[in-house]
Amino acid sequence: MPINDTAERTALRPVPAGTAPSDGELSWQETALCAQTGPELFFPEPGSSTREAKMLCGICEGREACLEYALAHDERFGVWGGLSEQERYALRRRADRR
Repeated sequence: MPINDTAERTALRPVPAGTAPSDGELSWQETALCAQTGPELFFPEPGSSTREAKMLCGICEGREACLEYALAHDERFGVWGGLSEQERYALRRRADRR
């Protein structure tokens, strides 16, 4: 899955440790498609497919904000903004090399 430029730019933004999310930062959750499904789809058992979660993320209006949130808060588990743990880790590594 190709990673877009917005995600790479977001990964470069420093966020102070211990920063609590503001209401505006979480407003994307109100319309997020993941809020209408169970968490097991976005936090599958190890070795399970993330395909369905990524498909939902692909059509979700809050995808970019979700990914920005996950990167800013170092979310290490689950599918966030259409990317798995490994994909977010790879994105961070590429951003760190710049």
